[in-house]
Amino acid sequence: MTTIAGGPGGLDTFGRRLLLAVDAKGYGRADVLTQSCFQEAIPQLVGVAARAAGEDMAAWAVQQAGDSVMAVLPEGASEPAMVDPFMRRLDAGLRAFNHGRVRDSWLELRAALHFGTASPGANGFVGRAPVEVGRLLDSRVLRSALAAAEDAPLAVAVSATVFNDVVREAYTTVRARDFLQVRIEEKEYAGRAWIWVPGHDVHALGLDAPAAPDAVTGTRDADVPAAPARSDDLPRSAPGHRSDAAGPSGAAADDTSTAVRERVVQNFHGTVHASGAVFGISK
Repeated sequence: MTTIAGGPGGLDTFGRRLLLAVDAKGYGRADVLTQSCFQEAIPQLVGVAARAAGEDMAAWAVQQAGDSVMAVLPEGASEPAMVDPFMRRLDAGLRAFNHGRVRDSWLELRAALHFGTASPGANGFVGRAPVEVGRLLDSRVLRSALAAAEDAPLAVAVSATVFNDVVREAYTTVRARDFLQVRIEEKEYAGRAWIWVPGHDVHALGLDAPAAPDAVTGTRDADVPAAPARSDDLPRSAPGHRSDAAGPSGAAADDTSTAVRERVVQNFHGTVHASGAVFGISK
């Protein structure tokens, strides 16, 4: 396991890397013996899951706290493998760890994945990516997902980058529909994330979700200006709509057409000499 100052993690040069963040639920409420047990179990379970994903945790640049892990993976780390099988193996490890324990002593984790820029700092990692993965990890909606799925030991959030490039493109066995898109606003960060709770239908957990996503970017309808309405999108009673039943001359094909007909009112004052003239408008 490398320090945050560089080494095998390669953080002494600019680069885009995969970031993993993990944090335990309810650690502060646990007694000392339980906290000690959790501190030993978390890196062990993460390490086992890493090996299942073909990763060597010793090559990661890791920042650890008592109940959490923030890791920047080396260049070339597999994004698909860190979604699946890493998360599935972590979930299985947590279930095995909790087997036979009283419910209050369960180890439950939130995990977040993001791909972006990270560099070593004086007291941890610096850059946009460490901030963003931290906000995903600490988000209210991810906490709510873990709390709502009563027997789940793991809830996962992935960034738009990971979801669009990895999950949506079917590089994992986890299906895109197994994720729920959510809007996250934590401190100065605002963005989208996709939530997955292994073994649960995340859509049935009652979490807040934004408007329907765009098929490619995940953009909410509310975040982009509405496109101008086309004449075909207007109701048939709207001004400017022509009936599809109109013939070449523009006249309605039958008397039941609901197309709007224009009415012209012309007022004349005095004597008008216009023999044979037709008053109206010209198209």
